[in-house]
Amino acid sequence: MIWVGWRQQRAEAAIVAAMLAGLAVVLLPTGLNVASAFDAGHLASCTGARPSQSCQQAVDQFLVRFNGLGGLIAWLTLLPGLVGTVLAAPLLVSLEQGTQRLDWTQSITRRRWLVTKLGLAAAAAVVAAGVLVLLVTWWRMPFVRLQGRMDNSVFDSEGTVVLGYTLFALGLCTLVGVLWRRAVPALMVGFAGYFAVRILFDTVVRQHLLSPLQATWRADGPAPASAQHAWVLRQFPSDRLGHLAPFDISCAHGPAIATNCPSKPVGGYMHAVYHPASHFWPLQGIETAIFGGVGLAMLAFAAWWVHERVS
Repeated sequence: MIWVGWRQQRAEAAIVAAMLAGLAVVLLPTGLNVASAFDAGHLASCTGARPSQSCQQAVDQFLVRFNGLGGLIAWLTLLPGLVGTVLAAPLLVSLEQGTQRLDWTQSITRRRWLVTKLGLAAAAAVVAAGVLVLLVTWWRMPFVRLQGRMDNSVFDSEGTVVLGYTLFALGLCTLVGVLWRRAVPALMVGFAGYFAVRILFDTVVRQHLLSPLQATWRADGPAPASAQHAWVLRQFPSDRLGHLAPFDISCAHGPAIATNCPSKPVGGYMHAVYHPASHFWPLQGIETAIFGGVGLAMLAFAAWWVHERVS
């Protein structure tokens, strides 16, 4: 049954493999170019909390040079959803066409059929997610050393969350498909639902998964070390207690704002609310558990539905 299930899954597995191979063709040469430029510019010595002016100029030139490639890599956050959607297709096509009845008459129980179909899909999803993470993590290594990994465009493509995203997309598409029994519309709705949930997490939910830190420092001094490479949620001028500082309102009505307005807020301090770099793995673990757990739960419910309700 495993061999038969693999043969039924091989077209979709080939599509996923082709996507990853195409990604590798793009990432490997460009990644080598990025790493070479990082080493040639001696940027490893510019990763401290207070780099020199020459270091900062070199880092800025490096980031400007490869900013376009980094923006393209950020779109890879859609790939886990595509992988999960593609791998859900064989089961849904079988249910839509009714070919599962033939399988069930060949001395194969429904449970074994479901375990094989869903198990192979989940295993392929895990492997694909692992390959994707390895490729993107290697490619982005120089950027991570300079900017950290807490930005949403980086956080979504590294660590363990990619596995959770892929299983979530697989589970959502499978569940919608077994309930609807129409493969193509179900896959489209499933991917759209995945995309909507991802936007919700990126913009609203993730920042509340852990309690952020807060810090106040003099506006003319360096930010605290814990804020380096942090995900800053809010930052504003403040007094020394971290309260929002008032501005000199009278200068807004003067004849020459450039000369009448102070260059600094009245308080003289800055206050920030942020997730430090040390929150990367805790946030990864929580989000992976949420997406992966919900994805596996949807796969389990879909399996129960097919076992009990599909004739």
